[in-house]
Amino acid sequence: DPQQLELATSSKRKLRRFIVMDEVVDELYGSKVRRYFEANNVQYEILALPTTEETKSMDLVLSILREVQAFSIDRRTEPIIAIGGGVCLDIVGLAASLYRRRTPYIRVPTTLLSYVDASVGAKNGVNFLQCKNKLGGYTPPVASFLDRSFIQSIPRRHISNGLGEILKMALMKHKGLFDLLKSHGKYLLDTKFQSYSDSAGRGDAALQTTRIAIETMLEELAPNLWEDDLDRLVDFGHLISPELEMRVLPSLMHGEAVTIDMAFMTYVAYARGLLSRGEKEQIIQCMRGLELPVWHGACSWRLIQRALVERLKHGGGRPRMPLPTGLGVAEIFNDTSEETLKEAYQLWVGD
Repeated sequence: DPQQLELATSSKRKLRRFIVMDEVVDELYGSKVRRYFEANNVQYEILALPTTEETKSMDLVLSILREVQAFSIDRRTEPIIAIGGGVCLDIVGLAASLYRRRTPYIRVPTTLLSYVDASVGAKNGVNFLQCKNKLGGYTPPVASFLDRSFIQSIPRRHISNGLGEILKMALMKHKGLFDLLKSHGKYLLDTKFQSYSDSAGRGDAALQTTRIAIETMLEELAPNLWEDDLDRLVDFGHLISPELEMRVLPSLMHGEAVTIDMAFMTYVAYARGLLSRGEKEQIIQCMRGLELPVWHGACSWRLIQRALVERLKHGGGRPRMPLPTGLGVAEIFNDTSEETLKEAYQLWVGD
């Protein structure tokens, strides 16, 4: 906002920023962030916290708000800055939305998953009573700053984890993105999504992959930011995974649980005749190539039934099941029989 910029730069009052940073990110980048604010003569406070699925609670939100109150920010011109993975961005988003009813905040994602998923959209939330993101709201950030250099410091498994959400968008909306993942998946894992021009003719696969993933996510979210329409293709992989992820914490990461859900739903699509055997195999092999799990022992038939009952509540009495109808195309179905689901489950477990 030019007026706010003018106010900030012309004011005699010193610029002030309150930053919440994941404690692991603080160890890696905290000194650089501090040097940045000091070089720009900004009065700041950094609150470093353990932001994991196990700590993603209202208690952590309230502890942030106590520190924000002590620092005393201007609720319109001094945005809270969140630097970390998806959990950190979610928690800070909820805290900002509650403080004085709505305080602006900025997202700086530091993992691949948060780069292509949590950085986009308006949702924020915390876990409650062993249920994933049961409490939350819709307050978009004033900005998301995307920098892939953060990704070079995260473990290989975390890169795979993020690739799960990218694959979701590929299967739902973009065959070209699916082809990129099939042909360059290992390269992206090996190079940790950094940009290199090499002689193998890969071009900038990292930039292409992340750009397409974010653009397709925005295409899907922007017309339905507040989820007034509950038919959402971005819910692919999110029917069974919330129940599974919370059940086995911390053994599965979010993108891994989503991929297991997508693998099962790929078998459901195959059992319904929406996918050919070859298309089903291509999807499963792509998941394996991205070093993602395609099955988990805790994903029992009983867990699936329980998750789908919860889905009916979440979906206003309808399953609203996104299923691939080819590679890069999908539809939402409300008429999948229990018999078909059971057949798909037996095929999946058998394979």
